[in-house]
Amino acid sequence: MSLGRPSQAVFLQPPTATSAPFANRPSPVTSVTVHPIALFSILDHYLRRDEKQDRVIGTLLGSRQDGEVEVKSAFAVLHAETAERVAVDMDYHRTMLELHQRINPREVIVGWYSTGGNLNNNSALIQGFYQHETAPHPAIHLSLDTDATDGQLGVKTYLSAPVGVTPKLENCVFTPVPCTLRYTNVEKGGLDLLSNAASSSTHLAHPEREMEELEKAVTDVVGMLDRVLSYVQAVLKGERKGDPAVGRYLLDTLSAEGPALGRKGAEALIGSQLQDTIMVSYLASLVRSQVEVSSRLALVT
Repeated sequence: MSLGRPSQAVFLQPPTATSAPFANRPSPVTSVTVHPIALFSILDHYLRRDEKQDRVIGTLLGSRQDGEVEVKSAFAVLHAETAERVAVDMDYHRTMLELHQRINPREVIVGWYSTGGNLNNNSALIQGFYQHETAPHPAIHLSLDTDATDGQLGVKTYLSAPVGVTPKLENCVFTPVPCTLRYTNVEKGGLDLLSNAASSSTHLAHPEREMEELEKAVTDVVGMLDRVLSYVQAVLKGERKGDPAVGRYLLDTLSAEGPALGRKGAEALIGSQLQDTIMVSYLASLVRSQVEVSSRLALVT
């Protein structure tokens, strides 16, 4: 059933990955996930740049899976550009890639980055180079606005598509792709440490000990449980309108935890984990003492 007037327009639908003759083609990119270590590498490159450089560029490394690109790390690439031309040190790029893959062989080139929010003809030329490096997969372009024009670092990701009758590297259009930030538990510890240093008057922060970290984690969990409990009680009393999405999330979380342990079971579980933590801390201090005694005995003999 038609919902509008008859039209002579042609409706173009992107082919699916399983339809012939596109069965062997890679899945289209639908989203990009960026890890903090990649952003820190870009910022460090920008801070160490030559004062005459308006922007810096580099290579993005990561993985691909079912149309999602995950950017895990990045390294700088030497380049020089003017309004008329751009030059990229390809030998340096390939040398750095070879060294990086010796440590992380599973990470591949997924695209490139640049600082500043402007896209120009030089960006199209650099995109063409990285399209050749990532073929047959499309290259992702990550743009980091270091000027913080909106009060925050603007991270945007793009894909490119050729335009015009005659295909040329400089004839392309950049289309935005949804981008999100994701961090692991290890990265979260580093981010928390940096956040504590930023809020400190001395801008210094020291890693917490095992017991202090455990105490902080328990305090955070108790605080989150209190917020959830107050939200549920307010919804049950009619003081607040419930959100179906939050309700489904709480239901999935509670059902995934398995059967309830009860108070005694929970206390026994926490007690056993606490004893393990204390034992590890004791063994670490014992080893430290043994190493110190051995070093002093070596000096005496």
